[in-house]
Amino acid sequence: QVQLVESGGGLVQPGGSLRLSCAASGITFNIYTMRWFRQAPGKQRELVAAITSGENANYADSVKGRFTISRDNAKNTVYLQIHSLEPEDTAAYYCNANWGFPNPLNYWGKGTLVTVSS
Repeated sequence: QVQLVESGGGLVQPGGSLRLSCAASGITFNIYTMRWFRQAPGKQRELVAAITSGENANYADSVKGRFTISRDNAKNTVYLQIHSLEPEDTAAYYCNANWGFPNPLNYWGKGTLVTVSS
């Protein structure tokens, strides 16, 4: 059974930092591209960061320079370090595991909520 479990969300003041974690089980973690998405209230889910099995990282333009994605294959965990949080970063953050072509396997966590407010 595949499980992706996010943690680390919470209430933080503008300008603060958080580190989100996503622990995976039931998959061969090191071959998967791991991705973080977010969904703000009333908005579509958007991709914010991705890291390949070869540890190549990519970011949405809106978060470049503030978000850092990393992975620890020994712990089957992917992280999202967020700095300089803005109210616009308020969203549910979801972890995604993706592998394969042309019909990729695709798994989702249940999300962790980040609220940025003073």
